[in-house]
Amino acid sequence: MKDWEKNLDLLIRSRTPLIFIRSNEEIRVQKLLEESSKRMHPRRLAIWDYIKGIEGLINSKGIAAKQPIAVLQWLQNVESNNPTTLLLKDFHRFCDDPGISRMLKNLSYELKQTPHNIVLCSGSWTPPIDLDDSLTILDLPLPKQSELKILLANIASSSGSPLANEVLEELTRACSGLSESRVRQVAARALAQRGKMGKEDLVEVLAEKRQNIARSEVLEYCETTATEADIGGLDALKGWLSQRYMAFSEEAKAFGLPLPRGVLLLGPQGTGKSLTAKAIADSWSMPLLRLDVGRLFAGLVGASEARTRETIQRAEAMAPCILWIDEIDKAFGGDSRSDGGTSQRVLANILTWMSEKKSAVFVVATANAIDRLPGELLRKGRFDEIFMLDLPTSEERFSILNLHIQQRRPSLEINLQAIVDRTNGFSGAELEQTVIEGMHFAFAEKRELQETDLILACSQLVPLSRTAKEQLESLKEWSSTGRARPASIHINF
Repeated sequence: MKDWEKNLDLLIRSRTPLIFIRSNEEIRVQKLLEESSKRMHPRRLAIWDYIKGIEGLINSKGIAAKQPIAVLQWLQNVESNNPTTLLLKDFHRFCDDPGISRMLKNLSYELKQTPHNIVLCSGSWTPPIDLDDSLTILDLPLPKQSELKILLANIASSSGSPLANEVLEELTRACSGLSESRVRQVAARALAQRGKMGKEDLVEVLAEKRQNIARSEVLEYCETTATEADIGGLDALKGWLSQRYMAFSEEAKAFGLPLPRGVLLLGPQGTGKSLTAKAIADSWSMPLLRLDVGRLFAGLVGASEARTRETIQRAEAMAPCILWIDEIDKAFGGDSRSDGGTSQRVLANILTWMSEKKSAVFVVATANAIDRLPGELLRKGRFDEIFMLDLPTSEERFSILNLHIQQRRPSLEINLQAIVDRTNGFSGAELEQTVIEGMHFAFAEKRELQETDLILACSQLVPLSRTAKEQLESLKEWSSTGRARPASIHINF
């Protein structure tokens, strides 16, 4: 028996009156409760929904249909010699009613004297404050790989085409993070198309995971073609990332290495932080999920925390993957008093998950300003490392300029040293804009790009290092204390 099932049985045996199972997998919850009732025979399981009323008990079938308060009264009248677990489906929708809320509170005291329990199930509900002390919350985790393996093997055997061990292992790993109902949907499509399951279903699994992300208002699935070759410089960061990618292997696990947590990329705008996040996803062959932190903050009290839990679950459903939190300093750098502490609670949920997560979700967070970042975000254990992406050196400016010219005019050879000398203090984005602006000059005169076009372009551009000089100096000073590693080999703070 699994730990979660032991916890459920313990809560029921100890006469916990109101149990809230946090999960969207209603059918799975019902199945787990049925198995629990069998283990504790003669305990009975009664199931209620608004349309059908009570089900599962022959003598009470259909009672309290469309009467939520009546089903609570029904349980009050059940004799103690008939221990009953009552699963209430969608009942959270009625808990804002004063009468039902009061009735649940009364039952939280009364049921302690009886062997009866009430179980509520929902994945998105945040209980009202009035019920906080009455409810015992139990989170139902997504199916483990061992459970998925059994499920897939049973489905394949039932179809008459058992899976080879190698294929079963691959499908199990691919389905990791999906709910049981989603796995059944993938299997049903495979059986409808080909009459059996096989390696071909790996594509279907990924499509199902993408659909899972598409249903989210907070996460965005990012298609990217950016590669490490598109990034000029940042050799120290590239080398570190190459080491961390190796830590996802089975050999690293056998060696005793934990899964990498993530990296915080700190630096002024235009230094390649977002491009790096995209390049990691491409070079590691992992899906890239962008987290829109602003959308986490819903209007209702408690809804933001519920969205955060759902978002984390969806991200883990895509594992192994890259979770990109762009401009995290703007999301959590404000005054928490202005939002009633919501941003602090959301941040606390994310930080706790980052510290304790066991899934292969690599977090890449980017930030422009250090003074707006909460101190708890910078503590060791949240990220594997913090890297400072400074303005490029002369060698890196040459590499970046040459990269952008080769991407746009691959056959062109041009002397870049004069442009490198004139672009001290330019970011990577500003160097790209220099090349584009120079190409506009050349195209307007219907000729090839020349050195003079680039010199003119960079002379007209005012870099961020001049307009935000104080901010950049503050960032460098903070990094120079050893709190962040330089992303470039040739830069020492």
